[in-house]
Amino acid sequence: MTASLPHQGAPPDEPSRPPETRGHVIRRRALTLLIIVLLIGVPAGYLVISANQSRDSGKDKEAKYSATGLTEGWPSKVQLRLYQVPVPHPANQVAYYETNNWKTSRLYVQFQTTHAGLDAFLAELGLTRAALRKDRITIGERDQDVTGWRFSGPGSRSGDYFGFVRAQKNPKPTLDVVVNTGNPVYPMVYVVSRTVP
Repeated sequence: MTASLPHQGAPPDEPSRPPETRGHVIRRRALTLLIIVLLIGVPAGYLVISANQSRDSGKDKEAKYSATGLTEGWPSKVQLRLYQVPVPHPANQVAYYETNNWKTSRLYVQFQTTHAGLDAFLAELGLTRAALRKDRITIGERDQDVTGWRFSGPGSRSGDYFGFVRAQKNPKPTLDVVVNTGNPVYPMVYVVSRTVP
């Protein structure tokens, strides 16, 4: 035989609650539902948005790194600093391409500038126009193939090209530079900066 436990009543000093009205029950349930939706829906929505952004970012990076040849625009400040390519201001027709492998990393940069901009570029490298050698194409066929640059053939004239190599000890980059003066006002500069990691 089991003894039944006596029912404990409410403490005498606590007033009894009035029964809930239908409106109060509906409001309480709506508030509970809203809290549940916010606790589950907001993080889930954030995860969906974050996943889409991550996927889009991955596609952008894939397109950037699978590109062959030059990409229009300025290299990042980190790339310019790492490869020591001081693109002057003003400059237009700026394009670049970076390649990396276990032996050598290269940054290809082209830009068109003024004669003052060319002088500023050379000064940043610690050089003057005296470093430019007429008809010296310092950028090799391999690098020309990578970028699509052509320093000979139809449309090119002897005397339009000047070049130099700025050799430095590893890990500092070596720069192969060709300057096209075919446009007498705005010279075009081509740079291949290579470094051994």
